[in-house]
Amino acid sequence: MINNIFKFKIIQEVNKEKSVRVKIVVLGTCLLLSLFAQAQDSNFGNWLIYIGNKKLNQNWNIHNEVQYRNYNTIGDLEQLLLRTGLGYTFNQGNSDVLLGYGYILSENYIGDSDDKVSISEHRFFEQFISKQKIGNVGLTHRYRFEQRFVESDFKMRFRYFLAFKIPFKNKEKANSKLYISAYNEIFLNTKSSVFDRNRAYAGLGYDISQNLRVEAGYMNQFFERGGRDQFNLITFLNF
Repeated sequence: MINNIFKFKIIQEVNKEKSVRVKIVVLGTCLLLSLFAQAQDSNFGNWLIYIGNKKLNQNWNIHNEVQYRNYNTIGDLEQLLLRTGLGYTFNQGNSDVLLGYGYILSENYIGDSDDKVSISEHRFFEQFISKQKIGNVGLTHRYRFEQRFVESDFKMRFRYFLAFKIPFKNKEKANSKLYISAYNEIFLNTKSSVFDRNRAYAGLGYDISQNLRVEAGYMNQFFERGGRDQFNLITFLNF
């Protein structure tokens, strides 16, 4: 009799835990679908992002990245970004330096018309990444310096990125596969108007495996004049 009562209580606790997880996922999904629905408006863009890292050995790695940015849900191209680079990891995997190159094709609207102009950019960059943990919260600092060849113009820009990864806790107080992701990144030019833009992001992520995770979230980007909102779908892959 006592064993049956004990088993019943365990089943109840397990069902409660599953119910809470389901509610969190459903709530997050509804929120993200709501944001995605708003992306039908051209004022709310959608970015599809793939970020990969190919490990060559214990220290060396190759970064690879594709971003397909749209003015709307999909089909109205704002920008296509292709980025790669050679990285060196040290400090027990908590630090990484990288030399990289990016090709960016931008489709900019001309004034208030429906006409676009295509602008190509070749970009070289150097970056340093530092990772740390405070409790169960993961922090990532990224410092990036860019040399940008935009058509016949040459520009340089500094970027600082601070990200947080906060995992949910399960009943055993261990980290679950579901987590909250947030970051802020500021862009500063080396001449003329120093402030270029700022990006703030918050979303939900899921660790599918040790080497694969996905995220969906909302990003606000504001410039010296004006700003835009984006829905982001991101895949991270280490192989």
